[in-house]
Amino acid sequence: MNHLLIVEDDENLLFLYQSILEQHDFTVSLAANGLEALAILDKQHIDLMITDIMMPDMDGYELTTDLREAGYDLPILMITAKNSFLDKKKGFGIGVDDYMVKPIDLNEMVLRVEALLRRAQIVHTKTLQMGNTQLSQETYQVHAQGKTETLPQKEFLLLYKLLAYPNKIFTRQQLMDEIWGLDSDSDERTIDVHIKRLRQKFQDNPDFSIETIRGLGYKAVICA
Repeated sequence: MNHLLIVEDDENLLFLYQSILEQHDFTVSLAANGLEALAILDKQHIDLMITDIMMPDMDGYELTTDLREAGYDLPILMITAKNSFLDKKKGFGIGVDDYMVKPIDLNEMVLRVEALLRRAQIVHTKTLQMGNTQLSQETYQVHAQGKTETLPQKEFLLLYKLLAYPNKIFTRQQLMDEIWGLDSDSDERTIDVHIKRLRQKFQDNPDFSIETIRGLGYKAVICA
């Protein structure tokens, strides 16, 4: 079960976010400002943090900056009333992973949290092995049949995602949200283009294949 930390000085919002996230089976810790959040992070493992910007004692910008400088790489979702491009640019520049503007849709918040956690799982798992094929997260390389192929980032993450969950069907929208992000301007045809390229590159690979599930999406099949 993933453990989330919510940092918000508005008590009503704090408990509202806690309630909806616990309904989706997350463990939730609460902090009213950045200093309280640091104290919790010092004692507990946190998988993802949701933070406001404007808070007393230490705001969300300071908190995020301190965490990134200290080497924390947990996903951070910033929820704030600030809607200007410069505010978003500042947030992403200091290491925020995603951004929502109040008033937020709580169901969308849950979707964004789940997508961030899935992307973090992909990043933290460094290698994947099936048969004689190995994928290396650190280099975006695929080692197979005595050859090494370096893939563009999105192609690699798409292949890695499919192979990490063999026989699981992913819709195009799921893959877009997890790899391109919920705010991407690309459409679902982007997935088809990348799948076509992957099939061309690995059509002779005996360890796996990528299958189209008509009307749904794609899945990877590991060949015995």
